[in-house]
Amino acid sequence: MDHLNSPLTPFEYDAFLFDLDGTLLDTADDLGAALNAVLKSQGIARVSPDEYRKAASNGAGALLELGFKEQWATQPQTERIKQLVDYYSQNIAKHTRCFDGVEPLLIALENQNIKWGIMTNKPGFLTDPLVAAIPALKNASVIISGDTLTEAKPSPMPLLHCAKLMDVAPSRCLYIGDAQRDIEAGKAAGMQTATALWGYIPSLDDALGWDASFNWQSPIDGFNHI
Repeated sequence: MDHLNSPLTPFEYDAFLFDLDGTLLDTADDLGAALNAVLKSQGIARVSPDEYRKAASNGAGALLELGFKEQWATQPQTERIKQLVDYYSQNIAKHTRCFDGVEPLLIALENQNIKWGIMTNKPGFLTDPLVAAIPALKNASVIISGDTLTEAKPSPMPLLHCAKLMDVAPSRCLYIGDAQRDIEAGKAAGMQTATALWGYIPSLDDALGWDASFNWQSPIDGFNHI
């Protein structure tokens, strides 16, 4: 079979790799709390969960721009980003949880001796304590953050590094994420890809347009690929 041109059959996957925020973990409420703490300190109106969830995968700057709107351009941006990150790091897993279906999927992978790992653009000083706070993630074979290497997604470099550390051919890996950069990175690495439609996608139409190998409505869809 030509693995580069057609999706692999279920038994051909040796490893699943996952994005973190918006894929394995619902971190939006902790990120939103950090955003609203910064906004409150500056006398700016709070942002609702419906608003901040859409930007939760896009980093501190995107969250702050959402909250400050036209005032963001005149803010001391480095200072505000540090303020948000400091608050978040001190309250990193107060509301965060696995999305429904994630833990059963990870258990099923382990029961079938299929390796699984995490590749996120989150910086390591936030990734490590967050993952440590979530018992369901304790058996990850590899955890690679956005600053582990010199490049982050959409570069394929960190995904190829994951495959190397797991001793798995990239063509036998499936990468799951909720952002366009996830799908782009997976494709560039020669992996099959799945869009996590339950995550922080901008819209269903946008997500379907990323042309992933698969579009999963829930983590339970992953059982079809074990």
